[in-house]
Amino acid sequence: MSHTAHIRSHRKPRRSASKIAMRAGVAGGVLGTLAVAGASGAANAAEPVTQTLELPTLTADVAAQVAQSADATQQAAANYQLQAERDAAAANAAKQAKADLADAKKKAEAKKKAAQEAARKEAAANARASRSSERTTLSASASTGTSTSTSTSTSTATGSAAAVVNFVKAQIGKAYVSGATGPSAYDCSGLVQTAFKQVGISLPRVSQDQSTAGTQVSLSNLQPGDILYWGSAGSAYHVAVYVGGGMFVGAQNPSSGVGEHPLDYDPPTGAVRVL
Repeated sequence: MSHTAHIRSHRKPRRSASKIAMRAGVAGGVLGTLAVAGASGAANAAEPVTQTLELPTLTADVAAQVAQSADATQQAAANYQLQAERDAAAANAAKQAKADLADAKKKAEAKKKAAQEAARKEAAANARASRSSERTTLSASASTGTSTSTSTSTSTATGSAAAVVNFVKAQIGKAYVSGATGPSAYDCSGLVQTAFKQVGISLPRVSQDQSTAGTQVSLSNLQPGDILYWGSAGSAYHVAVYVGGGMFVGAQNPSSGVGEHPLDYDPPTGAVRVL
């Protein structure tokens, strides 16, 4: 026996061919798998992935609801337009009504003024007719010699009547000033009021009231001291004092002042007697 027979060899034991082949197969499979994974990762890195989203399909119920909503919106718009047209029509109607009312008021005022003017002209015409009638009566009396009160002279006036007549005659030549009651100027009713104040009789201030202050007398039966008036009783626009002899004294106007005139100079409408 060799002296080395019991010493172990330092060489590694040989592997069997089957084990080597198995390991080589496993290694090859791993490498193949890594190669495929790497190729797949490279392909994924080179081409971006596009994702597609699928929208839900409208069902019949949803479509019907959308249609109803559109109809409701259209109807609401139509209602708003109709309301706007109605509001505009109402505004125009109110504006026209206001214009018609203003026009009606203007026409009514014009008619009122026309009626007042017609009444004034009628009153003036009646006054002129009355004066003409009195003038005719006086002229007829003068031509026939008929005795009337117009032939009464100042000398027949006595007592208070004479005092009134004498006072108004003493004012002849003084000025006419509207609203004046003497002693240097008068208006028509101011002269009459002041004259009767001399005998203690208080008369109203204006001619309208003086024309109803006493008893109405006929122009054919005048006496000295009677108050003559022009216009209607209660609405007379002028007064004077009858002094007899067919004459009167009055404050006529600013141009003539206080003067004495015959009755036919400006025939009066009526007369009142307070004495």
